[in-house]
Amino acid sequence: MNNWNENYVSGYDTAIQAENEFTLQRYVSGVMRKVYGKMTLGLLATAVTSFLVLSSPALLSMLFSSTATIWIMFALELGVVIYLSARINKLSTGVATALFYAYSILNGISLTPIFLAYTATSIAATFAITAGTFGAMTLAGYFTRTDLTKFGSFLFMALIGLIICMVVNLFLNSSMMSWCISVAGVLIFVGLTAWDTQAIKRMCAQADSSTVGKIATMGALTLYLDFINLFLHLLRILGSRN
Repeated sequence: MNNWNENYVSGYDTAIQAENEFTLQRYVSGVMRKVYGKMTLGLLATAVTSFLVLSSPALLSMLFSSTATIWIMFALELGVVIYLSARINKLSTGVATALFYAYSILNGISLTPIFLAYTATSIAATFAITAGTFGAMTLAGYFTRTDLTKFGSFLFMALIGLIICMVVNLFLNSSMMSWCISVAGVLIFVGLTAWDTQAIKRMCAQADSSTVGKIATMGALTLYLDFINLFLHLLRILGSRN
C-alpha cells in the first residue's frame, strides 16, 4: 500500500511538472512571437523608409549632400540605442517600442546609399541568403539544449575587435582588410544570432506581465541589429556594385 501511494504521488508530481513545463513553454513561445513580430515590423519600417528616400531626389540631395549629415544620422542612431538600452526599465512599453521603430526609420535613411551602390538583384539575393541564415541560427539558438553562455564573452570580444578593425580601415581603406572584416563579421553575427536568441528566450521565461512588452522590444532590437549587420557584411562579400 505504501509503495502504491509513493508511486501515485511520484506520478502525480511528474504530471504536475510536465504540465508546468508545457505551460512555461507556451508562455515563452508567445513572448518570442512578440519579439519576432516587432523585429519584422522594424525591418519593414527600414525597407519602406529606404524606398521612400530613394524615390525622392530632393530628399537624397538634402540628406547626403555632405558627410556631416551622415555623421549626424550615425550619432542619432547610436544615441537611440544607448538611451533605449540604458533606460529600458524606466520607460513605458509604448515609449520603448516607439524608440525602437524610430531607430528602424533612422536606419532606413542611413542605409539608403546601399541601394544606389549595389544592384537590386544582388541586394534581393543577399537579403534572401541573410533571411535563411538568420532563420536557421535563431532556430538553433531557440531549440538547442547546449548552453551557449560560454560563447558570449568570446563573441563580445570578437565584436569589439571587429569594430576596432573597421575604424582602422577607415584610414587605411584597404580592400583586402575590408574583405577580411566582412568575412569575420558574418561569422560573428551568425554566432551572435544563436547566442542572443537563447539569451532572449531565457529572459522571456523569467518575464512577468509587467515586463513582457519591454523584453519583447529589447529582444526585437537585439535580433534586428544581428540581422542588419549580417546582411551588410554578406552584401559586401556577395553584392554586385552598380
